[in-house]
Amino acid sequence: MFGFVYVLLAIRENAWCWPIGIANAALFLVVYGHARLYGAAALQVVYLVVSFYGWYEWLHGGEAHGRLRVSRTPGRWAVALAAAGLAATLVFGLFLKYRTDAALPFPDAATTAFSLVAQWMATRKWLGNWLVWIVVDVGYVAICLSQRLYPMSALYALFLVLAVFGHREWRASLAQPAAAEAAA
Repeated sequence: MFGFVYVLLAIRENAWCWPIGIANAALFLVVYGHARLYGAAALQVVYLVVSFYGWYEWLHGGEAHGRLRVSRTPGRWAVALAAAGLAATLVFGLFLKYRTDAALPFPDAATTAFSLVAQWMATRKWLGNWLVWIVVDVGYVAICLSQRLYPMSALYALFLVLAVFGHREWRASLAQPAAAEAAA
């Protein structure tokens, strides 16, 4: 429930999404730890930390320390984040495979790594975060189905739909300042 509310608030660009995200991360930490999806569990710990940063950035990270606006992902950041996601997938996947009893080491590592990429992008209000979430959510649906975590799979399917909607809404928000400036 918290995850659903978090995403709805994020779509609306409401900074209260971040404290709701903290509650969601705490709940998911317990679920994933029990399912031996250690990458996904560790990810929740990082979400706790990143959520505080995102909350601050959304309120004070914009011009003159004001609210942050939706923007496009800078090209150099997109390349760097993709490379970091791939490298983290490899390193974390190898760790999970050889050092734990992880059920799905590389898929778990990939969804973990790219969830971090998407979450970082969300803290900066970069439009592309929704596209990364779409891919990650597809991965989580498959992982949860394979582990018979049917309610979690359904939740990620819902997150997938919301990510598509979020991308559409943020794209419209990105266009609004340009339209207002053109009219002036």
